[in-house]
Amino acid sequence: MARLKPADLACGVLTASAGNMAQAVAWNARRLDVACTVVAPESAPAAKLAAVERLGAKVIKVSFDRWWQTFVERGYPGAEGTFIHAFDDPHVMAGNGTIALEIFDDLPEVDTILVPWGGGGLSLGIAAAVRALNPACRVFAVEVEGAAPLAASWAAGAPVVVDFRPSFVDGIGSKTVMPNMLELALGCLQGSLVVAVEEVASAVRLLAERNHLVAEGAGAAAIAAALSGRAGKGRTACVLSGGNIDPHKLALILRGGVP
Repeated sequence: MARLKPADLACGVLTASAGNMAQAVAWNARRLDVACTVVAPESAPAAKLAAVERLGAKVIKVSFDRWWQTFVERGYPGAEGTFIHAFDDPHVMAGNGTIALEIFDDLPEVDTILVPWGGGGLSLGIAAAVRALNPACRVFAVEVEGAAPLAASWAAGAPVVVDFRPSFVDGIGSKTVMPNMLELALGCLQGSLVVAVEEVASAVRLLAERNHLVAEGAGAAAIAAALSGRAGKGRTACVLSGGNIDPHKLALILRGGVP
């Protein structure tokens, strides 16, 4: 997002998200004592929306298509404030790039990094940093079946609309990709690895049972891709991008089910 001055935030801030980005914007808005409005899809888990509201933000729930249109229009009718794009913003992507610095600090010899793809800001920010630090390291986006527009657009060489099928993996996936984000992806990613919903559920369960980590579907997608072998061999780092999962869905997964 643009570098903002206090005066710029007189009317507050506005973002379209439902997960970590929304919580980060809400937290900073509270810190700066400005109003915050979050446009979220109706399918967003209650746990995510409750966390945003606890931070003092106003949540506007809309259909998935209207939610995506907010990204395209970079605003929402009647909602005032400086719009902070969740992924198509150079400063947001630069901030995400610091994750690559942490990975290289812990594992300098990493061969592959797997990153969940929602709108692209997380994976592209990390990939840009990786390209500067170690061009030999591969970075793959990870998508889930039924919501993998990057893989389809990558194959076509242009943005395409896919048959979007929502699942419990709600933190990533959409019907299409923005043209500029696809252009960036083609230049710095090695591709998109698509995993099944069942594989993601198994990864959530594995993280909880063996690592005592609670991950939402999007957060566990990279683990699912690594376990599937699609990323190839070598030292692989997986980015766990969120832990906002409704308790009843987590309980079902731990019992061996798929929400």
